[in-house]
Amino acid sequence: MNAKILVVDDDPVVLRTTADWLERAGYQVLTGKSGQEALARLRDDKPDLLLIDVEMPDLGGREICRIVRANSNKSFGFLPVILMTARGDVQQKIQGLELGADDYLIKPLNDLELLARVKSMLRLKSLQDELLSANQRLQQVNEKLSELSMTDGLTSVYNRLYFQKRIGYEFQRMQRYRNPLALLMLDLDHFKRLNDSHGHLFGDYVLRHTAEVIRRSIRGVDIAARYGGEEFAILCPETNLSQARIVAERIRGNVEHAQFRQEEAQAQVTISVGFAVCPHDTIGTPEALIERADQGLYQAKESGRNRVCTVLPEE
Repeated sequence: MNAKILVVDDDPVVLRTTADWLERAGYQVLTGKSGQEALARLRDDKPDLLLIDVEMPDLGGREICRIVRANSNKSFGFLPVILMTARGDVQQKIQGLELGADDYLIKPLNDLELLARVKSMLRLKSLQDELLSANQRLQQVNEKLSELSMTDGLTSVYNRLYFQKRIGYEFQRMQRYRNPLALLMLDLDHFKRLNDSHGHLFGDYVLRHTAEVIRRSIRGVDIAARYGGEEFAILCPETNLSQARIVAERIRGNVEHAQFRQEEAQAQVTISVGFAVCPHDTIGTPEALIERADQGLYQAKESGRNRVCTVLPEE
């Protein structure tokens, strides 16, 4: 598609002549007679290049150039600007270039010089657009790599490495603001027996489905991670002891009542959950919080599975 060029000048003869030259060269030309009209055209028509007279009654080319550069990221993108002036004053050129103009043309214009400058500026825009597109693609790739580096490949919840980083951050936040921090550790009951009975593919499905049940059972601010094997960890910021028990029971009940069926294989799945909360439990480190939640998980397993337990500190 031919480049779109906006020409703005309050002199109708210059405006028409310049537009004719550009149209004959194959460009799509838009015109304006004032600075206000230029701003409206820039906003509505998104031209590829702006040619504008330096001196006009309302807003001149330098003022428009300053507005364009101040809003280049939000409104106009990268827009080359060529200022046109009837005076060849060096200081005026310097001021325009300092405001962000890309080039200057002295009136009366020469058609060959005009077309050469326009072609050069459009080439610059094309290169800038390609660079911007490449940067956007690179950013998307980096975001994807970052996501993959902290996500468990099987269940799509966070992995253990990200969990270890996040619990340190949340622990510091808890210590600073004195808001409670809860940790839930849960483990699928008799998972080895399920794998032996139905095969590892079904076991993988059970892990994925369990992770989905967990995601649906917690808040957006909570952090669910696969801690290892069939074990999951859930960090719940600003959650006290009674609230943590409610969350744990909700997850346990939702897993127990979920349908685990894949083709002809199906199973009843339950989980055991241990939880701990600080500063209620006077726990001084993230490692101690994990250990206390693990103790609760061990107690849940030992006392019959499919239950929620916590181990409170001794008085």
